[in-house]
Amino acid sequence: MQPCRRWIPPFARVPQDLEEELRRGGVVVYPTETVYGLGGNPEIPGVLDRIYGIKGRPSGKPLPLIAADVETVRQWVVWRPDPLDRLADAFWPGPLTLVVEASPRAPKGVASSEGTVAVRVSSHPVAGMLARACGGWIVATSANLSGQPPVSDPAALPSALLHAVDGLVDGGPLVPTPPSTLVAVRFRHGRVSWAVLREGAVSRETLSLFFGRGETAAAAEEL
Repeated sequence: MQPCRRWIPPFARVPQDLEEELRRGGVVVYPTETVYGLGGNPEIPGVLDRIYGIKGRPSGKPLPLIAADVETVRQWVVWRPDPLDRLADAFWPGPLTLVVEASPRAPKGVASSEGTVAVRVSSHPVAGMLARACGGWIVATSANLSGQPPVSDPAALPSALLHAVDGLVDGGPLVPTPPSTLVAVRFRHGRVSWAVLREGAVSRETLSLFFGRGETAAAAEEL
């Protein structure tokens, strides 16, 4: 089996053959502002299942997404301006993934069994361009086998993964950075509660200062 194709950024726009691959339902590895991601168009049938298979990740564990911009995020989530507008203004584009209620317009398969979706707007130009090439969204799970650490240098990508995908956007070694922080935001009885599900590039302390006293920090299991 031949290794996957490679595209080398920077580029002013997504190369035509890469864009066509994504439109066909291709799965590619690409750089983000934190680690290398594994993704494809979540609206194309079979893409999510294929990514689960490549990673060896249980299908009941939803895959995070990168959106092209905040307006795109509003299409698939129940957007409550306070605090979501404030969070977006403060942390996007950037490494904060919000776990929020999915709207009825979100495609089947992107939401968890609790009806939530995990999404961020990336500050990496390649990730943003790929999201736009996919129609606004790209799957953004880490490019590793399930249970293994995330990868910031394409030279460290597992051979099995590279042979299973349709291409690699090779941005070279990334500055070592923790993965995005995963924070769940819930709305109940007119109040906001939040919990850090995974601490990463945005610290828990930073989020505590952001939310202040108006919102309630909750244990993850309470959400």
